[in-house]
Amino acid sequence: MASDTPESLMALCTDFCLRNLDGTLGYLLDKETLRLHPDIFLPSEICDRLVNEYVELVNAACNFEPHESFFSLFSDPRSTRLTRIHLREDLVQDQDLEAIRKQDLVELYLTNCEKLSAKSLQTLRSFSHTLVSLSLFGCANIFYEEENPGGCEDECLVNPTCQVLVKDFTFEGFSRLRFLNLGRMIDGVPVESLLRPLSSLAALDLSGIQTSDAAFLTQWKDSLVSLVLYNMDLSDDHIRVIVQLHKLRHLDISRDRLSSYYKFKLTRKVLSLFVQKLGNLMSLDISGHMILENCSISKMDEEAGQTSIEPSKSSIMPFRALKRPLQFLGLFETSLCRLTHIPAYKVSGDKNEEQVLNAIEAYTEHRPEITSRAINLLFDIARIERCNQLLRALKLVITALKCHKYDKNIQVTGSAALFYLTNSEYRSEQSIRLRRQVIQVVLNGMESYQEVTVQRNCCLTLCNFSIPEELEFQYRRVNELLLSILNPTRQDESIQRIAVHLCNALVCQVDNDHKEAVGKMGFVVTMLKLIQKKLLDKICDQVMEFSWSALWNITDETPDNCEMFLNFNGMKLFLDCLKEFPEKQELHRNMLGLLGNVAEVKELRPQLMTSQFISVFSNLLESKADGIEVSYNACGVLSHIMFDGPEAWGICEPQREEVEERMWAAIQSWDINSRRNINYRSFEPILRLLPQGISPVSQHWATWALYNLVSVYPDKYCPLLIKEGGLPLLKDMIKMATARQETKEMARKVIEHCSNFKEENMDTSR
Repeated sequence: MASDTPESLMALCTDFCLRNLDGTLGYLLDKETLRLHPDIFLPSEICDRLVNEYVELVNAACNFEPHESFFSLFSDPRSTRLTRIHLREDLVQDQDLEAIRKQDLVELYLTNCEKLSAKSLQTLRSFSHTLVSLSLFGCANIFYEEENPGGCEDECLVNPTCQVLVKDFTFEGFSRLRFLNLGRMIDGVPVESLLRPLSSLAALDLSGIQTSDAAFLTQWKDSLVSLVLYNMDLSDDHIRVIVQLHKLRHLDISRDRLSSYYKFKLTRKVLSLFVQKLGNLMSLDISGHMILENCSISKMDEEAGQTSIEPSKSSIMPFRALKRPLQFLGLFETSLCRLTHIPAYKVSGDKNEEQVLNAIEAYTEHRPEITSRAINLLFDIARIERCNQLLRALKLVITALKCHKYDKNIQVTGSAALFYLTNSEYRSEQSIRLRRQVIQVVLNGMESYQEVTVQRNCCLTLCNFSIPEELEFQYRRVNELLLSILNPTRQDESIQRIAVHLCNALVCQVDNDHKEAVGKMGFVVTMLKLIQKKLLDKICDQVMEFSWSALWNITDETPDNCEMFLNFNGMKLFLDCLKEFPEKQELHRNMLGLLGNVAEVKELRPQLMTSQFISVFSNLLESKADGIEVSYNACGVLSHIMFDGPEAWGICEPQREEVEERMWAAIQSWDINSRRNINYRSFEPILRLLPQGISPVSQHWATWALYNLVSVYPDKYCPLLIKEGGLPLLKDMIKMATARQETKEMARKVIEHCSNFKEENMDTSR
């Protein structure tokens, strides 16, 4: 079941401080530079969290603006202490590391920080006496320096064409360094001489680095417990070196099978060597390798019975010599993952959901190319079968999307997987907090990636949520994104349809403040542009109908939006649509519903008082489209216009009396028990037509509307009418001499319905 435990106080405080830096921790010097308040001292637990959460917010929350001088808050170790920080992407620049150079860092992870140059190599020396763990994964330009200092523009700092490779830097003096990740380092860096001064390395990651001679690794044969050589082009010489590293507990020689051609193939002999020589091995990853068939036993020889992780029953022959099952075995995109008996507690592969989730978990941070294919497999599982580990799957996909916001493949596959993982079948298993995380990564994807497939997947995923309720915490942002999707006229038709549907749902059943805010964002204008484009193409489809429906919703009791509709030629579009699509009943209903909202605004009604408009509304009184809805809405428009009295009737044709007669005839033709395709949040616009004697037909239309609604939907509309003071108004109207007898009779029935409803629902419990 879903768990809705609240965020910790620490998490809430950290988030608040980071969003209000100059009002909490610091102040702005010269309206630009952040400075820590002099009376603040923060221990490492808080400082580490502030920095790491800041990086997370910058990378994952598109509505969070980074501050240029953020790292200057941590420049003085007497007031702030940093020990373990994880920085990533283009957020980090040379001056940021320089700002914290006095800190005694124990752990520094720099991931894909491509804006760092050789200046940061010198800054790293400041941490040499304390640093235990260092990652420079994907920092491709950190070994480049300017060829002619001062002669390049700032952009050149990350452009190798005007830089030279630094070859004289080594880790001399990093005496405490035990864990080092140099993955995806630029070609040409002299790895052997770089690492030679490190005497006691325990973990080394050389992912993507090519070296023909790996003999230098043997200098750590008595200390190295973890070695990652992902995507290194191996040879028999590499294997001979690896098996000498007898302390290894984790070995990763996996590769991306799609990246390039590798000559090396894993054999039974190589796997046997690993088992024999590396007796401490607990984790092995050989994903992506071409495995020669002699590694596995035949189906006929496999042990019968339940799947076993016991080495003695292993379907992979060399692993029968293991002393104990491995903690982890990476077999993703190998034939071995489909075998029955695999001697490992956790296996990454593509055989089933468990293996696929293990693969996503293992490879997300540093291998998006593998992760995207694993998520694609999860997508197929969620689409075709049932996902058995839903919460784990959702959290893993969310993490991958956050981690690789600009990776097209991850965004496409991840957004597609989310659509199936958030559908109604799984709703009860998801907490509010988890669903909010999904919404945030979906919006991040829409915001940072304009690719059609990503946009479509994200919009479809949002359709799985209760709208507007579940999207209200990001209400402004989601509306802005949807309107930006709808603006380009060349937009994909399917995305248009989904986006307009979402826009319509977002402005339905929300308060007027929300509607006014969205109107100011350009909602009304965007919908009118869509309608205009469809008119030009002579197409009345869902986009056209949803656009009018959205306008109907956003103008409900919102005069500013009604005025915007009129100011941007809304009435011309109404007439043109009516003429071009005379048989489209739902379209007519939506348009008349919208005009009913416009007619409720007294200041705007004079703009409807033209012979052309009044004639159109009068003719629609006799429409049988969509039951009574078109006729009812047309009569509603005219009722509000009639309410302004004979002196406001500034046209000769049609005459006011003639229109009144047609309205009476229309109302009398309606079935009082008609089920309605309408949703009133308030009766105020109807109730204001009751206490008046200027237009008895308007009074009658309002009374009929109330009678119909309390008769057909008593549970919803009787309480609303009572709450809004409708019964006293009806009672007063019955006493009015100007009211028609049939109107009074109908009013009595409304009062009777509501009285009976109150008695039936009276609480008699003691």
